[in-house]
Amino acid sequence: MKIEQIYTGCLAQGAYYIESEGEVAIIDPLREVDPYIKKAENDQAKIKYIFETHFHADFVSGHVTLSEKTGAPIIFGPNANTSFKAIIAKDGQEFALGNITIKVLHTPGHTMESTTYLLRDEDGKDHAIFSGDTLFLGDVGRPDLAQKAADMTKEDLAGTLFDSLRTKIMPLADDVIVYPAHGAGSACGKNMMKETVDTLGNQKKMNYALRADMTKEEFIKEVTDGLLPPPKYFPLNVKMNKEGYEDIKEVLQRGTTALSPEAFETAANETGAVVLDVRHQDEFVKGHIPRAIFIGLNGDFAPWVGALIADTLQPILLVAPVGKEEEAITRLSRVGFDGTIGYLDGGFDAWEKAGKDIDTLESYSAEKSMARLKESATPVFDVRKEGEFASEHVLDAHHTPLSTLNDHLSKFPKDREFFVHCAGGYRSVIAASILKSRGFHNLINIEGGFGALKKMGAKTSDFVCPSTL
Repeated sequence: MKIEQIYTGCLAQGAYYIESEGEVAIIDPLREVDPYIKKAENDQAKIKYIFETHFHADFVSGHVTLSEKTGAPIIFGPNANTSFKAIIAKDGQEFALGNITIKVLHTPGHTMESTTYLLRDEDGKDHAIFSGDTLFLGDVGRPDLAQKAADMTKEDLAGTLFDSLRTKIMPLADDVIVYPAHGAGSACGKNMMKETVDTLGNQKKMNYALRADMTKEEFIKEVTDGLLPPPKYFPLNVKMNKEGYEDIKEVLQRGTTALSPEAFETAANETGAVVLDVRHQDEFVKGHIPRAIFIGLNGDFAPWVGALIADTLQPILLVAPVGKEEEAITRLSRVGFDGTIGYLDGGFDAWEKAGKDIDTLESYSAEKSMARLKESATPVFDVRKEGEFASEHVLDAHHTPLSTLNDHLSKFPKDREFFVHCAGGYRSVIAASILKSRGFHNLINIEGGFGALKKMGAKTSDFVCPSTL
C-alpha cells in the first residue's frame, strides 16, 4: 500500500494518491490530471476510483477530466447531486482497492454531502481518514458555505458538523492518520495548523473542535465566531464542480495565444479584458501597463485573483515573466478563471520597446515614509487582514482589508496623498494597482510594509481605532 499526499501550497490543498496491488484511488484531484495518470503508469497501476470529499468551493477539482481520460468512476457521498455520471455512495459503503478497503463515512456539516473516507489496511485495521473539509489539523470546515443550497443556517450546519465529528470520527482509534483537504492559508477554515498530516489522537488533544467536554452549543459558538465573508468566486467554483467544465488543455490552448504589443493593446480595448500583471511586485512598481492589475505569481496568486476579480467569466490578458505564461494560466484555471485570451509576447520589455505608454507606482522606503509622516499628517491605509491589524498597527492608521478593498473605494481621498501598506509589500502593491486603475494616482506604497515601519520605530497600537473601515 502506498499513500502519497500531493500538496499545492498556493491553494493550501492536499490531493491524495493511494495505490494497492496495482489499483489506484485519487482523492480530490487538482484540475490538471496528467500527473496522476503518469504516476499510475510509472507504478504499472490502473486508476480505479476518483473520490470527492464534497463539492469544493475554493478550487476546481479534476474529477470530471480524470474520469473522462481513465474511465474511472467518480464517487461522492450521500446527498450529492451532479450533472455528470457519478456514483452517489451510501453511508458505510465500502470500495475494494487491491487488498485494502475504503469506507464511506458520511460527515455532513461543512456541506451536506461532505464525506470522510476511512482507509482500512490489508489486515482490516483502520489506518487513515481522508477528511476533506470536515476535519482540518487544528480546525474544522467553516459551516457557512452551503447554507443557501441546503436551506440551513450556519448554526444548523455547525450543529450537524458537531454530530458528525462525535459519531463518525472521534470514536476512531488515536493512531488513525488524518489527511485533510487543506492546510494553513485556506479560506475554508480559520485556525489551521501549518502541518498537513497528523494522528487523530493528537488532534483530539490539540484541536479545539474535538474537545471531549465541549457541548454542542459551545461548538456552534466557537465554529461560527469570527467567520469572514467567503470569497465571491466560491459559488462559481461549486457550480463548476457540480456541473462540469472545459478540459484544461483547451483553456491552455486558448490562453497561450502570444500577442504583439499592438495586438495586446487592441484586444484590451476591444474586449474589456482585465490586464493582469503577474510579475514580481518590484518590477510592477518600476513600470507597468496603465490600469493593469497586479497579482504576482510569487504570492497567494490564485486565491487573491478569486477574491478581487470575482467573476470567473472575466476575460483576462496576461503580462507574465517570459516562460511563466502557462504556469499563470494553469493556476488561474485551478480556481475557475478560464477566460485568459492571450499574453503579451516578450513580456513587459516588449511593451516598452514598442514605445507604448507606461505607468509607475510611487513607492517609498520605510525610512522615507517615516520622515514624511513626521513632516505632515499624511493618511495611512493598512490593507492587512483584520486579525493582523487588531494585533498591532500603525497609530491612527485606517484599516481597509485587501479582500474588501473594492467595497470601500469611496473611503480613500482623491484630493491629497496617502500611504498604503501591508505586512511585507505584496498585498499593498495589489491594492495600489486596483486603486490606480480606479483613478487614484495620489498614493504612495510603503516598501517592506508594517514590518519595515516597525523596525524604523513607527508608533503602533494594538487596539482597533475609530478610523477602521
